Amino acid sequence: MTRKFLWGLIICLLITNLTTLAIWMNEKKITSPVEPLNGNVDEKRSVATVNGREISYNTWVSKLQEQYGEKVLRDMMDKQIVFQLAEDQGIEISQNLINREVSLLFTMYGVLSSEEIKENEAAWEEDVRYRLSLEELLTADISIDNSEIMDYYEDNRQQYEFDESIQVSHIVVNDLETGNKVYEELEDGASFQALAREYTIDENSRSDGGYLGFFTENNDYLPARYYEKAMEMKEDSYSEPFRTASGEVAILYFHRLLPSITFSYDEIKYHIKRELALEQIKPTITTDPFWDEMDVEWIYE
Repeated sequence: MTRKFLWGLIICLLITNLTTLAIWMNEKKITSPVEPLNGNVDEKRSVATVNGREISYNTWVSKLQEQYGEKVLRDMMDKQIVFQLAEDQGIEISQNLINREVSLLFTMYGVLSSEEIKENEAAWEEDVRYRLSLEELLTADISIDNSEIMDYYEDNRQQYEFDESIQVSHIVVNDLETGNKVYEELEDGASFQALAREYTIDENSRSDGGYLGFFTENNDYLPARYYEKAMEMKEDSYSEPFRTASGEVAILYFHRLLPSITFSYDEIKYHIKRELALEQIKPTITTDPFWDEMDVEWIYE
């Protein structure tokens, strides 16, 4: 692998990492993904101009190398080390556990396109698998009594459950006439978010285009009838106007459903053991102890 190719790979991964960071930093907001680096970029041309003054490709790449290159490459190598060691030692992370953590991440921010959902799900699955595999490697030699694991499970089993959740937005108006008008505009292709900003009387959600968030069935902050109404709808669809429990008229947008995830004791006990072991040794979560076990070479040596 040439150094030039390696730097190109680092740049692409850097852009992906920055996209993920933007999502984490914008809780419950709609995020615009950063487009991947175009593979046809001409290295001989400028990458930007400001009032006619050019920023060259080499200047840009040098700055990326200087600020982020070592960290991005280190992160890539850390994952390779952990995944290879986990495979060698027969470590398997429960897909159910990964799904739970990914679902929790999805509840942290707003509406995503189907493509964004797919991309983030894949990236987060890898990140969660990496973190849990690393923790398993770090705690492999720590012994925890089965009775301690069972006691912890009995006291904290609820924290390992993920309840079915719906993601919804709404437009609330005073009367059915206005509700029907909004519905007709939706049917004509108008944006739900734009109409929410124009018509809704719910000041708390107006600036977010009517967005409410994720809710479980028994969440006290979800207006009455909304969960029942969403269960009658298809994902990524809006309802006809309906009368709310408080007498107003609402149009509900049902974005998506995250299914419930449950665990038996046998499914979750190894994860609990890992958590209890981490509390005992309180390590810095790092791959440093494992670098010497691998045949590692990199450009920063």
